[in-house]
Amino acid sequence: MARSVMSDEVQRRIKQLILDRRLAPGDPLPTESELMGRFDVSRNSVREALKALQAVDIVDIRHGFGTYVGGLSLDSFVEGMVFRAAVLHGRGQASLYELLEVREALEAGLIVGVAGKVPAKDLAVLHEIVETMEREAELDRVTAATDRAFHLALYRSLGNHLLSEVLDAFWAAFHAAFHGVGEESREDRGDPHVTTARHQAILAALESGDGPRAAEAMRHHFAGIRRVLGEAPPPLATDGTLTTR
Repeated sequence: MARSVMSDEVQRRIKQLILDRRLAPGDPLPTESELMGRFDVSRNSVREALKALQAVDIVDIRHGFGTYVGGLSLDSFVEGMVFRAAVLHGRGQASLYELLEVREALEAGLIVGVAGKVPAKDLAVLHEIVETMEREAELDRVTAATDRAFHLALYRSLGNHLLSEVLDAFWAAFHAAFHGVGEESREDRGDPHVTTARHQAILAALESGDGPRAAEAMRHHFAGIRRVLGEAPPPLATDGTLTTR
């Protein structure tokens, strides 16, 4: 069996072992020697498979301690999206706009069903975040961390952990890709008070229970980010010349 095929097969069997034993993130896995004996494969095949699974956070190799089930995060998914965006941006394609459109479609669609149903404790968190934005705006900067916290808190009441992770993955991918193509460290280079007002409008509509108004406020927010992208220098085409959007 070819080495790459062998590694793929060992990866499959390790994943099946995790499923069969109903292991959770952080649970220990058999040692390399035990995996070699169980699967009747070489140490190199086991190590190659474990490294491949570590790259996608399925396993966590702690040198000197052992191998454990990984955090099963979406980090590798984010990394792939960021790299894809950077490559396509460099070729003159609107990769940042594509990421932004996915975020807008998800959030503007979801917020309609959330409006009026957010628990008081989550609304309190959102108000605290907006107050933080107000303080930051006075210092002429709304930080990325505060913006991220707001968007995470919006849909927490749905209780869907995968959805929260996916939304955050697209936020992180857009933010990282925006920086990776050489833009300024702040996504919104406009007036931070305007940025704060957009988030206030989203919260007000959400609290009032007006789904369509909340969706419109969310779209207005994304339109502002899109304008910032429109002000950014266009990417280079493959021949080194500037492209137009």
